[in-house]
Amino acid sequence: MEQRKRDRRATRGFLFGCVVAVLLWSVVSAQIRYSLSEEVNEGTVVGNIAKDLGIDKNTLKARKYRIVSSSADPLFHVNQNDGILYVSRKIDREEVCAQSSTCFINLKTVLENPLEVHYVGVEVMDINDHSPSFPEREKIFEISESVLPGARFQLKPSIDPDSGSFSVQQYKLSPNDHFRLEVKDRGEDGRIPILVVQKSLDREAAGSHSLVLTALDGGKPPKSGNMNILINVLDVNDNAPVFTEDVYSVMLNENVPVGTTVIQVNATDLDDGLNGEVIYSFSNSMNKNILKLFDVNPSTGQVTVKGSIDYEEKDRYVVEIEASDKGLAPLTTEKSVIIKIVDINDNAPEIEVTSFSSSIPEDSRPGTTVALISVNDLDSGLNGKVICSMDENVPFMLTPSLEDKMYSLVTKSPLDREKQSQYDLTILSKDAGQPPLSSEKTISVVVSDVNDNSPEFSLSPYTFYVTEGNDPGVSVFSVKASDHDENDNALISYHILRDRSKDNKITSFLNINSDSGEILALKSFDFETLKTFQFQVVATDGGTPSLSSNVTVNVFILDQNDNAPVILYPVSSNGSAEGVEEIPRNVNAGHLVTKVRAYDADIGYNGWLLFSLQEVTDHSLFGLDRYTGQIRTLRSFTETDEAEHKLVILVKDNGNVSLSATATVMVRVVEPKEAFAASDVKSSAKEDEENNVTLYLMITLGSVSLLFVISIIVLIAMQCSKSSTDYTSKYLQETNYDGTLCHSIQYRSGDKRYMLVGPRMSIGSTIVPGSNANTLVLPDRRGTSEENRFGSSSAEILGAMFGQTLLILLLV
Repeated sequence: MEQRKRDRRATRGFLFGCVVAVLLWSVVSAQIRYSLSEEVNEGTVVGNIAKDLGIDKNTLKARKYRIVSSSADPLFHVNQNDGILYVSRKIDREEVCAQSSTCFINLKTVLENPLEVHYVGVEVMDINDHSPSFPEREKIFEISESVLPGARFQLKPSIDPDSGSFSVQQYKLSPNDHFRLEVKDRGEDGRIPILVVQKSLDREAAGSHSLVLTALDGGKPPKSGNMNILINVLDVNDNAPVFTEDVYSVMLNENVPVGTTVIQVNATDLDDGLNGEVIYSFSNSMNKNILKLFDVNPSTGQVTVKGSIDYEEKDRYVVEIEASDKGLAPLTTEKSVIIKIVDINDNAPEIEVTSFSSSIPEDSRPGTTVALISVNDLDSGLNGKVICSMDENVPFMLTPSLEDKMYSLVTKSPLDREKQSQYDLTILSKDAGQPPLSSEKTISVVVSDVNDNSPEFSLSPYTFYVTEGNDPGVSVFSVKASDHDENDNALISYHILRDRSKDNKITSFLNINSDSGEILALKSFDFETLKTFQFQVVATDGGTPSLSSNVTVNVFILDQNDNAPVILYPVSSNGSAEGVEEIPRNVNAGHLVTKVRAYDADIGYNGWLLFSLQEVTDHSLFGLDRYTGQIRTLRSFTETDEAEHKLVILVKDNGNVSLSATATVMVRVVEPKEAFAASDVKSSAKEDEENNVTLYLMITLGSVSLLFVISIIVLIAMQCSKSSTDYTSKYLQETNYDGTLCHSIQYRSGDKRYMLVGPRMSIGSTIVPGSNANTLVLPDRRGTSEENRFGSSSAEILGAMFGQTLLILLLV
């Protein structure tokens, strides 16, 4: 029996499978294909599927004709009314099919009752919507000038996202005499540009070549992309040094001191780098005695006297100088220098400095001895009588000593190292011979430092603007001081001046790097609780005794969008932003359903709120004012409209990174009778409440009268007092703004008044001048005397009191 049951079950399963297969085969029909170009506009007609498949378009909606797609943003959609396939959004072929030669999109459409599945293929045709582009905007080659024609340098090919004939088809090189372009076709890898040298390079003629490589696609007209090619020509040592003069001849007095410059020769080399650097030397063929008398500087070509020159020994010298470059195979040029010796007075005065103190403190008194100077002349008579002198425009002078030909170098006036720390003093000695001989000697006197300067801050006072929400422990700003002294006297350390006053408690949250002046905030600042603060920094040098100075630092906190909007209405009993509104079904278009109210603690654009509908059951029925938050009906209700509608309102601010909140309003549509009944219930409740208004009215009138009398007394007291404050802050409620709770703040800085517009803040808040972009400059209406200011303030307060009284009376 069990075996028979199993056979029956197997037979039934086989038959059921056959039936399902037949059904599946019956619902699948043949595929149709359409084609369109990429980048067509949204709503473009692709084709009439119902007509092409022979389906009655009147049955499409009933049979729920649709496209089956897993994408959240499909490319196509079908209209159930007429069976036409439309484009849902612009199609970028390169995004959908990348580099495929053909772009074919398969769509699966379904009909129910009975079930039918139809496949639709859409081929997206490419258009020339991309220009060729190179991986690099500029390519730099360094090529030796000795490179032979025919040398090849491969370049990176251009890339064009388009396919087929719209891809890169050819390359062009800007016209030039030294290079040409070859293109190698690598099939699927595209065309590869190759730069070929066709003419020898000469760095001395042109050190670099600038070329432009252009890639063109096959469009009509074709699109192109460029790449700049810079070729730097490397040097080869192919030029010998050349002297600037054909003949060098110079006159040289006998007995000139060693080191005297005889002449300076100069040679140039057109090559570059080491190949163009020239060094000088004497020829190997020169007489050894001449090498003992003269020397040449290898770098500058300066010929100087190395030995004693005596006219009586020789009156003419010929010096052979070689100029060589520093190439691997150096090239050399020779030039003769003729030196003619002139006979003059044989001996010049000699200056000797003894007991020289190279450093002198800047607080030395006038008359302090710096050095002893002795002068000697081997000649006799008038030729041996020497007079010493020095520049008078220095705080030093020479005083004769009791001994002959001895001088003392002493200070003439007070010294100041900060004005000049070193003096190069030139002492001139001159004999009385005919012609007179003279010599000079230069000595350097260093003025040592004394701690006579206090540190000076680069600014006074400092003003910094810090964005709220800063990271604790991170540097927020820094101060910098300098000291005109040097060494330890100029070594500056910083510290914050701290006291126990209430105004300086904020300094406990600040720390300063004693070496660099970097100031760190140990806590994060909040603009809504702290607008500005002030403290002092002291800079002390390392001298003995030390000197110090201080500076005031003003810090203003800048607002950031760190507060999300808060929904004030609607609010349910459990605190959530939800509410229920009932309206009669017979209301007309434009009927005010309710108004969403919100508040943002930030200011300026960060507190400017906008309203939008995030979710609504019927977009044609309700509209939302983006600035006021008012919800109104767009049309009258019909019998087919649902009785309850859910509206989700998104409220967001206008910060750079906007914050938002949502409110939910449930709108219930009731019959007019029900609405009137609800209105009667509210009216009866209102009558009960009005009975209690009389008592509240009497209390309110008495309070207002008392407040008015107190205000007059306070104003009289203010008229008798004086004020020295030049910085005011007023909070004004802006009554014309609808939709967001706002305020405007006026403050004064110098001779200008400013107005800052933003969301409401606490009365104890402080306004930072220049802290926000929403600041308006107002004309200055201050009086010229203290009485005018007090009169104006009194009038304003009295007017405000009177206005409040009238407002309360009107409300009551």
